[in-house]
Amino acid sequence: MLDSHAHLDDALFDIDRDELFESMAQSGIETAIIPGVSPEHWTKQLDVAKQYACPYGLGIHPWFCEDNPERALVQLTDKLNSAIEDPYLVAIGECGLDKIRKDNWDGQIIALEAQLTMAQQLNLPVILHVVKAHNDMLSILKRYSLPRGGVIHGFYGSSEIASEYIKLGFKLGIGGLILKTNARKLKTCVAKLPLDSFLIETDSPAMTPQNAADPRNTPLILQSIITEIANLQKKSSVLISEHAFRNSVQLFDLKLILI
Repeated sequence: MLDSHAHLDDALFDIDRDELFESMAQSGIETAIIPGVSPEHWTKQLDVAKQYACPYGLGIHPWFCEDNPERALVQLTDKLNSAIEDPYLVAIGECGLDKIRKDNWDGQIIALEAQLTMAQQLNLPVILHVVKAHNDMLSILKRYSLPRGGVIHGFYGSSEIASEYIKLGFKLGIGGLILKTNARKLKTCVAKLPLDSFLIETDSPAMTPQNAADPRNTPLILQSIITEIANLQKKSSVLISEHAFRNSVQLFDLKLILI
């Protein structure tokens, strides 16, 4: 297994990060991709990624976009240029659009489009955060030719929306939301997804599953997500796990890292 989206650099893991990675290894979780969120977070993120041999993305999350994000985008360009030869740099992101945080909407658009351009230029996939903004995101993506595509992280939309992203070459990140008993729309969508169209993720420490004993989410819930997808698709957990793992390896070009 592989967690395709986990913020394991978060301060909530400072007390037991070693133990968590040991538990992940014992549970068959090879690694986790750590997305970037802002210049202020990149140093610690890269330190954690290096210490635990985790692949990572570099980007500016919409929550951390300013109205005029030009300075942060210059910093991102510099950081990407310095890391471009690092095989563990596997994506641009996490970036995207979030209408719950609409006070910086113009900055979100500027930052997203700049990061999509970087993905084009550097031939990297993008990790996209999309909340209540699928139509806006689809409209923007249709104007960009992204050679490596990317993933819609934390996907929760309808089958119709899923199909639109898949047509554009994107995969869907399926996480703990699928474990909610009332996630009927998402469950209906996931039941129909082609096996090559999704990744498994947790968004740790956020998106803690319903009724979880620990308020902090971790990659250790991956098997529960796989089991739920297998039940919905009426396939074996082994088959779902194998395809999700393969999809992540192909999208993020992880072959050399995982040898």
